[in-house]
Amino acid sequence: MRRGFKAWLRQLVRQLERGPINRDELILLLHDVRDRGLVDQEAMETMERVLQVSELRVSDVMLTRSQMVVIEREWAPEEMLPRVVESGHSRFPVIDGDRDKVVGILLAKDLLRFFSDKDKNHFRLKDHLRPAIFIPESKRLNILLKEFRDSRNHMAVVVNEYGGVAGLVTIEDVLEQIVGDIADEHDIDEEAAMIMNRESGEYVIKALYPLEDFDAHFNTHFETDKIDTVGGLVVSALGHVPKREESVQIGEYLFEVLNADSRRVHLLRVTHNSNANLEH
Repeated sequence: MRRGFKAWLRQLVRQLERGPINRDELILLLHDVRDRGLVDQEAMETMERVLQVSELRVSDVMLTRSQMVVIEREWAPEEMLPRVVESGHSRFPVIDGDRDKVVGILLAKDLLRFFSDKDKNHFRLKDHLRPAIFIPESKRLNILLKEFRDSRNHMAVVVNEYGGVAGLVTIEDVLEQIVGDIADEHDIDEEAAMIMNRESGEYVIKALYPLEDFDAHFNTHFETDKIDTVGGLVVSALGHVPKREESVQIGEYLFEVLNADSRRVHLLRVTHNSNANLEH
């Protein structure tokens, strides 16, 4: 097995030496590795998702501004604690009266340390604020992942072209595009994690979002007897597992694939188009 894998690597090097190799050619080579039994299907899908991460931008996976859980700079520790406990998050943008004015990042452990030793410490928020990292919506995820790794930051505030805060993104959001959903015992609002509303009127939806919940959220009436998820709806409408950037109009909604591998869809962009022909 090890000898076979080395032989395949030599084949890949020869291919690269012959000239530029595009993404589709590389995917074919990876499929060849899987077919030879050198890697299993799960590893194959992970490698495909790694390649796709370089094509995704922060705007495709970020948590929108309205969904951000924030701390007000003027709050007393006793006012911050319920927000921290309720959300279960470990990091919080701190704002100065407006979500466009992020002054830093508060780590939950710094606040909780005050309550565990309240008589000995006077909590001053400015002493515990970590610098906020600001990035544009257009930044590619592979570049952001490298920056997260190099700086050891786990959260960045996303700004739009006008400098306003558009949302935030975490290292977990990026890694989920490679390894799939990361289970978290603090992921209380499952729907918020499955569907993200963009200010442009578009929605970014995980393909595993239950179709029944989609119907309830958008007041649609798609057939749910044989299809359980939004991803399944798209695959059924197209008649095959789609590639990235494929799209399909279903009812009044346009579904565009943002992330997919050879076996399933992972992430979709959904846009309402009331002028579309209702064929489904």
